[in-house]
Amino acid sequence: MQSDDQEENFMNLEMFKLKRIIAKLDSMKGSGTSMITLIINSRDQISPSMRMLTEEVGKASNIKSRVTRQNVTDALTSAMEKLKLYNKTPPNGLIIFAGLGSESGGSERMIKIDLIPYKPINTSLYRCDSIFHTDELKNLLTDNEKFGFLIMDGNGSLFGVVQGNTRTVLNKYLVDLPKKHGRGGQSANRFARIRTERRLIYLKKVAELLTATFITNDKPNVKGLILAGSAEFKNDLAKSDALDIRLQPIVIKLVDIAYGGEVGFNQAIELSQESLKSVKYIHEKKILFKFYDAIAKDTGKYVFGIKDTIEAMDNGMIDTLIIHDETVYNRMSLKKCLTEELSVEILHKNNSSNNKWKDKNNEEYDVLENIPLTEWLLDNYKKYVTSLEIVSDKSSEGNQFVHSFGGIGGILRYQSNGQMHQSDDEDGNEVNEDDFI
Repeated sequence: MQSDDQEENFMNLEMFKLKRIIAKLDSMKGSGTSMITLIINSRDQISPSMRMLTEEVGKASNIKSRVTRQNVTDALTSAMEKLKLYNKTPPNGLIIFAGLGSESGGSERMIKIDLIPYKPINTSLYRCDSIFHTDELKNLLTDNEKFGFLIMDGNGSLFGVVQGNTRTVLNKYLVDLPKKHGRGGQSANRFARIRTERRLIYLKKVAELLTATFITNDKPNVKGLILAGSAEFKNDLAKSDALDIRLQPIVIKLVDIAYGGEVGFNQAIELSQESLKSVKYIHEKKILFKFYDAIAKDTGKYVFGIKDTIEAMDNGMIDTLIIHDETVYNRMSLKKCLTEELSVEILHKNNSSNNKWKDKNNEEYDVLENIPLTEWLLDNYKKYVTSLEIVSDKSSEGNQFVHSFGGIGGILRYQSNGQMHQSDDEDGNEVNEDDFI
């Protein structure tokens, strides 16, 4: 069973992969209608889609242009080849892209992609067009994190959730609390005592409803919880022992609002935007805190910079590899022209090449592959490290990681032997980061 952190890391990586794929697909353009988009939702069978593609091949034979006819037929055939890989529709559905297309200024090439989405898709689609249709993929990237809201005042409480652009009222609880008493004497003291007791009962009832609403299977069913209200109700609740201990850690903001009910709900959402946004980076912040903590305590269980990090990864020393989502590094697979010797270089993307490349000794190499380092790691990190964390520079911690540590580093399995983090080379000459990129 995966922990919450592992599940969140999995989702982050899947979303990053998907963004890369979408960017590539959107950059492709075809001539004519030679680009196939096929989406099969989780409830549909494979066989009807296969029959439909077979029929489309027959229809394609009527296309007058020989070139277009061939391109469409090849695309349909490629889609069918991908479909044959599946005996039944995967639980989350299946998405296939196939067709002849080219990026701006590039040569035409056949695209063949089959995707099993990491979340269920409910749409079915077939398009034969000059572009790939990626809207359904983009919908998968929509933020599905759910946040709970409590709107509380002297008239009652509203319980709701916000998910994406949708807000939903889950429950309402009305209360008739005694108003402040203007008279003096014993009557006022007695009234104040009654009012305090009714207020405490109200707070306890709201705390019980919060638990019933936002706890499922012994854990919170929302990413974060916002307590909003007028007067001191929300503050007293936040400090109260009645607030479920499982909900206390996910209270991300206390919001002062002028109204209760649904009007107050809308106001609370508006005033909580920044807090909701920042919650997305909690996982990233936690990972980077572990990295910075290892450095601060000088544990020796850390590495940073492109040269040392790659070396540590190759040696199997890294437990958690951390890299910036907009990495400046590419990974080139090379073959030496004279000896056909194979090698790999990690270079700044401005220094990489897609065709020929020469090293510092002027030896010439054929470039077999040149891709962003992050993209390569997504497919291969499990061979080298336990986990891969892709971080942005949106948080202060992420920004520091990029600008102070080169945007790549890691938490080690065990303490290094002192070879890492050296600032001088063997000859005592100062090492410059440019020497490695």
